[in-house]
Amino acid sequence: MADSRSPSRDAVGFATLAGSTGVAGSYAVAGYSPEFLVAPIDDLVVRATPGPIVAWMIENVGEQGHLLHIALSFVIAAGLLSGTAIVGLSVAQRFDRPVIGSGLAGLLAWGLTASLTAEPLLAAGAAVPVAAFTAVGTTPVAARDHDPSRRRALISSVSALAFIGTAIGLRRLTADDTAGGGSEITDDGVATLLQEAEVKSLDIRGDVPGLVSTIEEFYNVDITVFDPELSPGDWSMTITGEVGDDVTVTFDELTDMQTEHRFVTLRCVGEDLNGKKLDTAVWTGTPIEPLLKAVDPEGECGCAMLRAEDGYFVQFPIEALEDGFLAWGMNGRSLPQSHGHPVRVLIPGHWGETNVKWLTEIELLDEEMNGYWEQRGWHGTGPVNTVAKLWSDTVLDNGALEVAGHAYAGTRGIERVEVSTDGGGTWQDAELSEPLPGIDVWRQWRYEFQPDGSHEVVVRAIDGEGNRQPEERSDAFPSGATGWVTKTVSG
Repeated sequence: MADSRSPSRDAVGFATLAGSTGVAGSYAVAGYSPEFLVAPIDDLVVRATPGPIVAWMIENVGEQGHLLHIALSFVIAAGLLSGTAIVGLSVAQRFDRPVIGSGLAGLLAWGLTASLTAEPLLAAGAAVPVAAFTAVGTTPVAARDHDPSRRRALISSVSALAFIGTAIGLRRLTADDTAGGGSEITDDGVATLLQEAEVKSLDIRGDVPGLVSTIEEFYNVDITVFDPELSPGDWSMTITGEVGDDVTVTFDELTDMQTEHRFVTLRCVGEDLNGKKLDTAVWTGTPIEPLLKAVDPEGECGCAMLRAEDGYFVQFPIEALEDGFLAWGMNGRSLPQSHGHPVRVLIPGHWGETNVKWLTEIELLDEEMNGYWEQRGWHGTGPVNTVAKLWSDTVLDNGALEVAGHAYAGTRGIERVEVSTDGGGTWQDAELSEPLPGIDVWRQWRYEFQPDGSHEVVVRAIDGEGNRQPEERSDAFPSGATGWVTKTVSG
């Protein structure tokens, strides 16, 4: 015989509805932000995942890995809120006090959400629907007449779906109302550089980006899917640690300093050899070096830890930071939220994952420490590998075959790109775009030939120091993919 004090199947169903609508309620009031109940749970899931699993997911699943851990976080959030409803339903059943049961469920849901998000007011968004649907589940029904129970379950299910749909609709409406890029930067210098990039871009017929990627095209990778929300007025950065005196800089103080516009290319360390996580923008910001000199670094290791609002951290040699840049603008607009608004760091020649977004602290160290990805087995902040990408093969009107892409070697620059159409037997120089000003910028390349059947095209780059891109292939983990890109094409 079943224990009368254990939750019935009906009660579990109502608890599940309560948990789902509680998540929807949190979303309705907080949106897809760090204040959404799922956000801190997702952060815990990401940080608790062992390094080897993270590396495997990056190499084999790619961006879709985000969908897996966010889905798991949604399930955990709904499960936790369902648990508070189960407690409320059990108390209501045991003491025959529906009001006490639903109130307890709401209180527990509020406490759980508030403790995880640190937003007591917004936590009501999760608590109210949990209490409401728990109350529906505790409403007395005729013991022997199953119809009212079924009717009640149907009504509750429809109500839950309607609530979830309304929550999503409201957030989309709000997002649409507030959509749009950041404010425009009124400086002719950006427009001049963008025009220069357009003029120097090659006339490539295939699907190859120009020399400047649009904000929408620019690749984006973060440790979690919930970006910190910082306004310029709330932002500040502090230089701490082994210094003469700590220095704190506000956004207004930073933007009043020397302003520069720079072409800078970023490449993701976790991408595959011919992947497309490689982009360039015109960034607006302030050099870091004057700020470092102002604090009189005293640490013996000559290194610093950069820390972000989202908990991310990366160690750099101070000499690398001296060429760095604190950026607050991108392609003539204020830095988008997903790219580190209001301020991020750009360190020339280093992998994209080391260019910390939402920068809040530079801690000068007395001894070296591992950064976020080093703790997970990656090789840290070394310079990027040289690569020539083969992103396009297009048959032209004259019957010729055009192959094209981009090449990048960090601060070493690209001297030339070589193309083989016979699997590496013979090589020819590709046409290169004229170099853009800057010390960390990619170049486009294209090569045209008359095909006579199938060809194995191989591409390789030679950097500005005369070093040829290594032929030996390796995976992205632990220090970035290497090798020559090959592709079989036919006219």
